[in-house]
Amino acid sequence: MPKTRWLDDEEQATWRSFIIASKLMMDRVERDLKRQSGLSFSYYDVLSRLSEAPGRSMRMADLAAACVFDRSRLSHTIDRLARDGWVRREDAGGDGRGQNAVLTAEGLKEVRRAARQHVEQVRELVFDRLSHEQQQSLREISTLLATGMADGAALARMGWPGE
Repeated sequence: MPKTRWLDDEEQATWRSFIIASKLMMDRVERDLKRQSGLSFSYYDVLSRLSEAPGRSMRMADLAAACVFDRSRLSHTIDRLARDGWVRREDAGGDGRGQNAVLTAEGLKEVRRAARQHVEQVRELVFDRLSHEQQQSLREISTLLATGMADGAALARMGWPGE
């Protein structure tokens, strides 16, 4: 059995700082988005991805990859959003096995309404606090961490920004 490489005090402080900041950020985003728009971040993410897709439509498998959802979770989410009239399912055509999730006009209104508040919060929580150089460092560190966990093709399916 290999020897455990324990974190030293500085590494432990760095790790905990990262974890706590990440949790605080996502908890705040989730809570405020829900309070302001009634949407969970997961629902907002799905609606947002669809709003940016060509024809406001994506294959379910591609949407699941983009949102980092398993197919079951995405199916449940799409069912819920469809009940609200914000998305609909359509056959993808071709092989008859695939389905697309399509953003409706009502769904587009909903995501646009939520986006105004969400983008302001992202500015407040991240960009207003960081200098341009710190923003670049954050992107570089995020890239380094992400590429250690997923290959380029997987990251591309998630919508990872190109270099």
